[in-house]
Amino acid sequence: MNLETLHLYCEIVRVHSFSRGAAENGVSQSAASQAVQQLESELHVQLLDRSKRPFALTPEGRKFYEACRTLLQNFERTRAEISQTRQELEGTVRVAAIYSVGLHGISGQMQRFLSLHPKTRVRLECLHPRRVVETVVQDEADIGVLSYPPANRALSVVPLRSDPIVFVCPPHHRLARRRTLAATDLNGEPFVAFDADLSIRKAIDRALRKRNAKAQVVMEFDNVETIKQAIISGAGVSLLPAPTIVMEVGLRTLSAVPLNIPELTRPVAAIHRRNKLLTPAVARFLATLQEVDFQPDHTPKMRH
Repeated sequence: MNLETLHLYCEIVRVHSFSRGAAENGVSQSAASQAVQQLESELHVQLLDRSKRPFALTPEGRKFYEACRTLLQNFERTRAEISQTRQELEGTVRVAAIYSVGLHGISGQMQRFLSLHPKTRVRLECLHPRRVVETVVQDEADIGVLSYPPANRALSVVPLRSDPIVFVCPPHHRLARRRTLAATDLNGEPFVAFDADLSIRKAIDRALRKRNAKAQVVMEFDNVETIKQAIISGAGVSLLPAPTIVMEVGLRTLSAVPLNIPELTRPVAAIHRRNKLLTPAVARFLATLQEVDFQPDHTPKMRH
């Protein structure tokens, strides 16, 4: 029994999959299965109920998982504190981010952080906003990065930036070459919207109602990437955060026009557990996100 085996067990339980847990640790699925069997043999208990699909944790397996996770976290924290005395950061930073920010917002900061601290590791997962919050609250991620951070007594919120929201349409659309648009310009337009339960959808609906504008919703999706593809295919238009459409505007597959709705922006923030002691590596990564240059890689030109 060693730290590598305990870490492998925790990963298998966390992702609820032998194959994914093995891949996370760079071993074969067979080796992962044998490692868990070895743990069960040494502990003289069954940790996982393999008769169920997917497998289920036994009570002993859950207790052992919680103990292993605490042990590994304490080890990472202690190792990071020791390395800090040598002015060299080590350890893993677990980051959960919504898709649009994970794909378009923090890659530059990750690369900079890793170049400055080569003995650290950043593990980024892109998730639904609700899952971002859950993974931080459940201590499966050290930092969450998302828009419209929720009010939660268990969380500390660190504001990062505010993204303008722009009108997005195909390049041949009749409104594509306008300098700016009013909310009422959306009246009657087929609109590809975010799912109704998302905060960004509620903010957009609220801003349009305030100006007596109403979009004709024809599709709803829970992420920016799918909305962009729907617009490209001709399904309609949408309102999206400007940083998320930089590449498409550059490739001329989409056009973006500024909106005359100055209060309609997307706040982006980092969250972490309020009472959790952050390791030096996590604290330094959070500070990197807070720096002035935590901005989208490019600002899209709104007109062709």
